[in-house]
Amino acid sequence: MPVVRASDAVTHEIHGARFVSYAAPRTGARELCAWRGEIPAGTRAPAHTVTREEIFHLLDGELLITLDDRTERVTAGDTVIVNAGATLTVENLTDRTAVSWVTTSTGLRAHLADGAVLTPPWAN
Repeated sequence: MPVVRASDAVTHEIHGARFVSYAAPRTGARELCAWRGEIPAGTRAPAHTVTREEIFHLLDGELLITLDDRTERVTAGDTVIVNAGATLTVENLTDRTAVSWVTTSTGLRAHLADGAVLTPPWAN
C-alpha cells in the first residue's frame, strides 16, 4: 500500500505560490495527482489554460477565482470544478494565506497567455 508521508511530500514554488505534491507518478499514482496549494496574501497567479480537469477545493481562507470570464469569491469549504480547456486565474486579496487541495489527472499542462507551456512537476 503506497503511503506518502508528509515528510516525503515535495514542495515547489512558482508565481508566488507553494505547491506541496503528495500523489504523483513519482509516488506511485498512475492516473491522479493531488497537492496542497498555499497562496499567500496578495498573490495573483497568471491566467492559465489547463489541459486536464482539476478539482480545486479551498481548505482555508478566501480567494477570487476567475474561470474563463466569470469571477467568484470562493471561501473555505467551496469546491471549483475546472474543466479541461478552461482558463483559470487565482487571486488572494486578503491578508492571510489561503490553502487549497487540488486533484487532477496525470499529464496536466498549463498554457500561459504569453505562449509558455508549464508542465507542473507536482502533477506529473
